[in-house]
Amino acid sequence: MPMPRWWGHINKRVFNPHALRSGKWAVLTHVGRSSGMLYRTPMEAHPVDGGYLVVLVYGSKSDWVRNVLAAGHAKLTVGGEDVEVTAPRVVSEAEAFEALAPDVKRPPKSLRIKEFLRMDALQPD
Repeated sequence: MPMPRWWGHINKRVFNPHALRSGKWAVLTHVGRSSGMLYRTPMEAHPVDGGYLVVLVYGSKSDWVRNVLAAGHAKLTVGGEDVEVTAPRVVSEAEAFEALAPDVKRPPKSLRIKEFLRMDALQPD
């Protein structure tokens, strides 16, 4: 795990509420796998062919990642538009970098991030 989990708990209580209010971040709306509660998590979501890719700064053991993987779907709000995302899966660094546009900044190697979450955008009928 690249970033310590305690830092994620601080972010959840300090950074996330400010990020949600700012409207500058994509917001993933997902359901708690145990509680059934609705959660909103701000994040950087990068568009890739057929969906979105998220850098897992805290790894795949983060609560929000586990919630989305368990549910198999979520709603991503990007630029004021709601996108249903499905088929979430953890992908490797190699697969993620191949999918990302060349102009997207890669995470610093010092963070040792090796996991990414890829989700497909559900196409409307």
